[in-house]
Amino acid sequence: MDVLINVFLALHIIGIAALLGGFLGQTKAMGAGEATVTPGMLHGAGTMLITGLALVGLNQADDQEVNNTKIAVKLAILVAILVLVYVKRGEKVPPPIFGAIGLLTAANIFIATLW
Repeated sequence: MDVLINVFLALHIIGIAALLGGFLGQTKAMGAGEATVTPGMLHGAGTMLITGLALVGLNQADDQEVNNTKIAVKLAILVAILVLVYVKRGEKVPPPIFGAIGLLTAANIFIATLW
């Protein structure tokens, strides 16, 4: 079971990297008001959702304690990110909205590691 959990954890981290990398790669364009939500950002957020839910299920099946409050907060943030990237996919995004995507992504990372 540990191998399966670690595989999903690695896929979860890849999803975070795709979302955050897509954001960071467009910070210069964001300053010029030309930032767009890339397909990689949308797929990264989707990967985070699927693998995150799988991780919760696998950890509970393995009788490991799961902090449900933390998971609920992270899920709410991820749903907000998913809504933003899905609605704004492929179009120019105003800097405040694009910045919110990056801020929410960073918040999710900090919650995962510091809580």
